[in-house]
Amino acid sequence: MTDNALTTAEDNPPPKAKSLRPLRELLQFLWPHKSRLIAASLALVFTAMAQLSLGYGIQILIDQGFANQSQAGLRQAVVFMIVVGFAMASGAFIRFYLVSWLGERVSADLRQKVFNNLLTVHPGFYEKNHAGEIMSRITTDTTLLQTLIGSSVSLAARSALTLVGALILMSLTNFKLTLIMLIGVPLTLLPVLYLGRRVRNLSNKSQASIASVGNRAGEVLQSIKIVQSFQREAMERDVFGQEVDTAFQIARKRIQQRAWLMACAIFLFLGGMVGMMWTGGQDVLAGRMSGGDLGAFVFYAVMLGSAFATLSEVWGDLQRAAGAAERLVELLHQDSDIDDKGQATIAHGQAVSASELTFIYPSRPNTPALSGFNLTIPPGKTLALVGPSGAGKSTIFELLQRFYDPTKGALTYGGKPISDYPLAQWRQKLALVPQAPILFSGDISYNIGYGNPEATEEEIAAAAEAAYAKEFIERLPDGFSSEIGAQGVQLSGGQRQRIALARAILKNPEILLLDEATSALDTESEHYVQLALGELTRGRTTVIIAHRLSTIMNADAIAVVDKGAVIDVGTHGELLSRCELYQRLASMQFREPSNNSHAEEGKDSLTEDAFGEDALTETVPESA
Repeated sequence: MTDNALTTAEDNPPPKAKSLRPLRELLQFLWPHKSRLIAASLALVFTAMAQLSLGYGIQILIDQGFANQSQAGLRQAVVFMIVVGFAMASGAFIRFYLVSWLGERVSADLRQKVFNNLLTVHPGFYEKNHAGEIMSRITTDTTLLQTLIGSSVSLAARSALTLVGALILMSLTNFKLTLIMLIGVPLTLLPVLYLGRRVRNLSNKSQASIASVGNRAGEVLQSIKIVQSFQREAMERDVFGQEVDTAFQIARKRIQQRAWLMACAIFLFLGGMVGMMWTGGQDVLAGRMSGGDLGAFVFYAVMLGSAFATLSEVWGDLQRAAGAAERLVELLHQDSDIDDKGQATIAHGQAVSASELTFIYPSRPNTPALSGFNLTIPPGKTLALVGPSGAGKSTIFELLQRFYDPTKGALTYGGKPISDYPLAQWRQKLALVPQAPILFSGDISYNIGYGNPEATEEEIAAAAEAAYAKEFIERLPDGFSSEIGAQGVQLSGGQRQRIALARAILKNPEILLLDEATSALDTESEHYVQLALGELTRGRTTVIIAHRLSTIMNADAIAVVDKGAVIDVGTHGELLSRCELYQRLASMQFREPSNNSHAEEGKDSLTEDAFGEDALTETVPESA
């Protein structure tokens, strides 16, 4: 399945369920619990049979109790109904508990399996599909299926049994009246099928609109500081209000169609019942059937009508659930574009090489991000990548982590393509410290320990100390147990960066990827973290996307990247003497400031974007 198989809620509604076939996927989740399923089915059959037997009690009540004015007949009917009522209550308890348990269990298993599969899908999938829409499928759609299994299916099965049983007992009681009732069935089925199809289509649109609402709310709340800073609260209220109103209008149409569905089914069936009661009443008056038989027949007819009305309502639920199941099945069967078939034994301390590497992002098929990229990173050495924005520096990190595979050429480790190694073992060798640190909800200890779940508290504290984070952590109210909020919102940018660095230190990788890990730090913190990085990178293969002079000066080699290719490799001094692009970058950064009192400061350090977007947007054309 390709990325295009899943569309976002804003762009297109999810594919419409043209049948109930997607619901078959649920069988694989029901089968492991077959014993409970069988027990629930037996309880359901028992309850339906007990319910239908009430018709016999009504017949005894009328013919032997009322007609004969017999106390014994009355007692017999009452005792019979009490026994049946107790049997129905017992069966309903067992049925309700078991089917509700199955609904919750299947929903949880499905949600877990979908999430497990999404963890293995390549990151490019999430660049094309909104996380909010995906989360709507995992939460809202699985809840729909839980309701279906835990309630609707049970009601449908019970109603189907009741309908068949009532029809049989009606035929045995009075075949002529049964035929009159059956005339109304085809008339009832036609609107049920027609309106049911419309309910299904509107249910798909309703789920898509709900996902759109959730996605919009998530984006705004995650960016609440920007919203408030630019004073766009009123605009966001209006936009969200429009999204909510759209969802409501679609839901209103769906509810309207379901209401018509139920109304048509009930009206047409009651029309048949009126005709039946008229004819039956004539037969009682003529002596062709007893009042008890007619009473029992009416009871069976009411049960049949009730079952039919329930089935018509459940049919709408089934249509809605089929759409939800189809959306979930897409996620369940979403394949990753990254093949994990490597079986080669992975070595240690080998060189990483890129040979005639070409890569094209799927979303930009006409613009290569890398073209003819050649580079060798010796083991245990530090290499800095510099170049304009869009030159391909971040793409190298993406390929090294196998978030994508090269379009052409080879990216090798120890002479073998990295795709020849098991994916988990290869990624175990790597650790990334991004420029914009990514943290999780939870405490500090959890976030640092993410680098090594088996680490002890002492090892976590040591990693924090190595990243010069321990001091500020211990000043927090709960120390390492301090909650940091969603994405570390309660920490400053520099603190988040040091937590991310401690996480990488704890993992103790062979290959360290640093996307200018010190860019978010103040001068003092940067000084200490540079000392920590000096220890961390010693004897370790390190690749740095560099924006600061201090980072470049400590590197064993510097690779200048432009337009998706390496144009030169050397030391700072060598590149100053021969590389025009590097000279231009350096001259821009070493230009004397107008205030002479700050001249030395300007010479000692580069700005955060020294080799980034701001430095080159006008002098070097931006590549993909």
